[in-house]
Amino acid sequence: MLKQRVITACVMMLSFLILLFLSPWQVFFFCTTMLFVVGAWEWSRLSGLTSHLSRIVYVCVLSLVGAAVLIGSSFGKNSAVLEPILIVACLWWALAFIWIRLFPVGESLIRSRTVRLIVGSFVLIPSWLSISYLIQLNAGALIVLLGLLIVAAVDVGAYFTGRKFGKRKLAPVVSPGKSWEGVWGGLAFTVLVGIVFVSVFGELDLAKLLLVLLPAALISVVGDLLESMVKRICGVKDSGSLLPGHGGVLDRIDGLVSAIPVFTLAILLSNWTL
Repeated sequence: MLKQRVITACVMMLSFLILLFLSPWQVFFFCTTMLFVVGAWEWSRLSGLTSHLSRIVYVCVLSLVGAAVLIGSSFGKNSAVLEPILIVACLWWALAFIWIRLFPVGESLIRSRTVRLIVGSFVLIPSWLSISYLIQLNAGALIVLLGLLIVAAVDVGAYFTGRKFGKRKLAPVVSPGKSWEGVWGGLAFTVLVGIVFVSVFGELDLAKLLLVLLPAALISVVGDLLESMVKRICGVKDSGSLLPGHGGVLDRIDGLVSAIPVFTLAILLSNWTL
C-alpha cells in the first residue's frame, strides 16, 4: 500500500507540474474541470444517490450552474461577479467549522440527502471558479502552485506537530487525531513555506502575505474535517477508488476546495500578486 501511495503521488505531482507550467492555461483549466467533475461524481455518492442516472443528473446540474457563473464572470475575469460568490463561500466554510465543532449536534441535518447535495455545490463550484481566476493572473501558474503549497504545508505541519504536542482535540467526534496544537504548528509551517516561496519568486510584503496565507491555511483544515464528517455519516473510508492507495479525488483535494476560495478572495481584497 505504501509503495502504491508513493507511486500515485509522484505521478500526480509530475502531471500537475507539467500541466501547470508547460501547457496553455486553457489546457490546465480543462484538466482541473475534469477533476472537479469526478469530484462531483464522488460527492453524489456521499450524498446518498445510488443510481447512475441520478448521479449523472447531479453532476450535470452542478456543471451547468458552474458554467453559467463562469460565463457570466467572463471566465473568472470579472471580479465584480466572482467576489460575492467567494464571500458566500467563505461564510459557508466558517459556518461549516462551527457545525463540525458542535457535531454530533446537527447530525440529523447532515444525514439529509438534500442537504448533502446542496453542500456539494458550496464545496465544488467556488473552488472551480477560483482556479479559473487564478490561472489567468500574471504569474498565475506560480500563484496556483502557492495555493497548493499552502494546503500541503498546513497538512504536513499539523501532522508532525500534532503527533508531538497534540493534546486538545479539534473535533473529537469527527476526527479524533486532529488537535489545536497541530493546527497552530501547521499555520506556523505554512507561513515559513510562504515566506521562502515569495522571497524566491516575488517581492515580500509580509502583511499582505499573512493576509493571504493564514485564512486559507486555517480553512483548509475545515475542508478535510467536513469530508471526514460526511464519510462518517455514510460509513465509508474513502470518497472513491480512482487513485490507487489514496482513495478518491475528493480525498486528495478536500483541503484544497476549501482553501482556494479563501485564498482567491484574499488576493482580490488585498490586490496582492507575485
